[in-house]
Amino acid sequence: MRRALALARKGEGFTRPNPLVGAVVVKDGEILAEAYHERFGGPHAEVLALEKAGEKARDAELYVNLEPCVDFPGKKTPSCTEAIIRAGIKRVFVATRDPNPHVCGRGLARLREAGVEVVEGVLAEEAKKLNEIFFHWITARTPFVALKLALTLDGKIASYTGKSKWITGEEARRVVQGLRRRYAAVLVGTNTVLADDPELTVREFAGPQPLRVVLDPHGRIPLTARVFSGTAKTLVVTADMSPEKEEALKARGVEVLRAPDREGKVDLARLLLFLAEREVDSLLVEGGGEVAWSFLSQGLVHKIYFFYAPIILGGRNAVPAVGGEGFPEPAQALPIKGITLEWVGKDLLLTGYTGTARLETLGTKDSGSGS
Repeated sequence: MRRALALARKGEGFTRPNPLVGAVVVKDGEILAEAYHERFGGPHAEVLALEKAGEKARDAELYVNLEPCVDFPGKKTPSCTEAIIRAGIKRVFVATRDPNPHVCGRGLARLREAGVEVVEGVLAEEAKKLNEIFFHWITARTPFVALKLALTLDGKIASYTGKSKWITGEEARRVVQGLRRRYAAVLVGTNTVLADDPELTVREFAGPQPLRVVLDPHGRIPLTARVFSGTAKTLVVTADMSPEKEEALKARGVEVLRAPDREGKVDLARLLLFLAEREVDSLLVEGGGEVAWSFLSQGLVHKIYFFYAPIILGGRNAVPAVGGEGFPEPAQALPIKGITLEWVGKDLLLTGYTGTARLETLGTKDSGSGS
């Protein structure tokens, strides 16, 4: 099953909004074949692995990290459960059930009905974490939102002069490139673009580019910004940009969404629903401090990636990792759960979860899937 999970991860960035799935065919303790879901609309992992195994698959075992699919209206690929039955597999090991209501439990029931032994729950937690984006998307139909920050030990993301390159090392920046490939869209605010002029693309890994989302409430970002260049798509979200600026952006192929709220800021809830309508299953928020506070304070973040550099920057006017007005009392602070720590080169990566349920209230909960 660990091998199936490792194989599944190879599909990161290519299968969305479908899940990451790996499959391994084993007979008499020997691996006969293995495969993974390589791209959206392509053959599923189980089918590919069984095709590789051929006749040797009869009376073999199959390890797969997600419940094999069944036929349902609108489905684009053949049923994996029927392929497993036809191949003569005698036993299937499954990490987790598919949360898609069209599939959940039905695939396993069909296998058992056909006389195939089914073993559930092997490395279930690891499998759920691997597909946390899919699990959220298929049930809530809103983007899974993660917040990424690179900060010093004293919680700064830029010096009092506004400089932030580079707080973290090359290894950490490479990991961020991988995150951009994993998430369907990446978002920054006006201040980050004006200070750093990022391109917000994936440059060190193969795969599709994320949608670049830029919050520009008042149309302050110049047309020459790198986030408007290249072939990657860009969406600018604004509250009161001038019509002239909007037309100029559209002429460059940039999409503009107007999402004001009562205070003249961008309505983030409306933005997330707009992205959901575009089948954007996940969003990586990359900064800066004011944007981080806006998402966190509204309960719109599911996961955090905090890269801590082993340095102290200091400065009462240095830029804090999370800005805004803050919570008035420690008892009201946002708790982070499920924390893990790992070294990334010289930097320390802390990942955790907010446990917020705010996003689930935004979606339509229409769990149809074209997988």
